Amino acid sequence: MSSPDSEICPICHGDEWVLEIVDGKEVATPCTCRAKAIQKRRMAFAELPEGLSDLHLASFNISAYKSEESRQKARIACQIVKEYLEMFKDAKQKGMGLYICSETKGSGKTRMAASIANELMEKHDTQVKFSTSMRILTEIRRSYDPGIAMTESQLLSALSTTEVLIIDDFGTERVTDWVKDKFYEIINNRYVDKKVTIFTSNEPIEDLKYDDRITNRIKEMCYQVNFPEESVRDHIADKNMQDMMEKVIGGRKSGNEN
Repeated sequence: MSSPDSEICPICHGDEWVLEIVDGKEVATPCTCRAKAIQKRRMAFAELPEGLSDLHLASFNISAYKSEESRQKARIACQIVKEYLEMFKDAKQKGMGLYICSETKGSGKTRMAASIANELMEKHDTQVKFSTSMRILTEIRRSYDPGIAMTESQLLSALSTTEVLIIDDFGTERVTDWVKDKFYEIINNRYVDKKVTIFTSNEPIEDLKYDDRITNRIKEMCYQVNFPEESVRDHIADKNMQDMMEKVIGGRKSGNEN
């Protein structure tokens, strides 16, 4: 007998389908656990960084920005993303993604990209793969090692064909001819096949150290979203330090009183 805490469904015993008799015939119907199991597999496939798997657009904190200019820019960015998600079926047919840009590190671009990933998986029944540009290049290089199961060709094919590919921190990599060729293959294949690609970057498209064959495709296949030039990460670090100092000072006062 399955324990209450068992991960194996007590109804279908992990098959995700239940056999029922309908009009005298045995028919397989989805178990109540199937939707949850599919979502769990999607999350595993997406490989979102730890701590970003619960983010959603509705919880994106605009008040984290200190200046009104930054808050206004964040509001506009959120409105664009909201509209994009609402029209995603049409965007998917056209292969239109997003290019989320701010020249300031820590401005919230990655958190927004993760929020979009979660929305697409949960509300749009869509497969998403999340990776940084550096990790993509590292995985391609690893594919050259003997004993690695996935070849370069298979890896590039997987990156080219996944429904939605999110490339975080695009443009931070050192751009060599080899790097250009690999990203051209991925981006061009996705462009031709109208696959949705979402980028985050510290560089405006026109400042990327890539040639026109890549940047022109990105311009054509993405709506550009400008993010605030303000580091929320710095604000969080300052707040954490302030909280720590208050505890230290409070502890000293308490000790002196004793």
